[in-house]
Amino acid sequence: MIQRLDALVRAGRYANRTDAVRAALQSLMEAERRREVDQAIVEGYRRQPADPPDDFTRSLAERSVIQEPW
Repeated sequence: MIQRLDALVRAGRYANRTDAVRAALQSLMEAERRREVDQAIVEGYRRQPADPPDDFTRSLAERSVIQEPW
């Protein structure tokens, strides 16, 4: 890992090892924060499931998908 870390520094991606490690830790912490938010959303839907869409809402969604130029 040190060799790859040093290669990133030599390539100019980071000023030094400390900056590279700091960036990695920030990335790790952000990924963990997102995972926690995702889990909270899932738990919320488990406690209070969403109501199924009514016919009008469903027809609007279907129309938007048909009109989408993908």
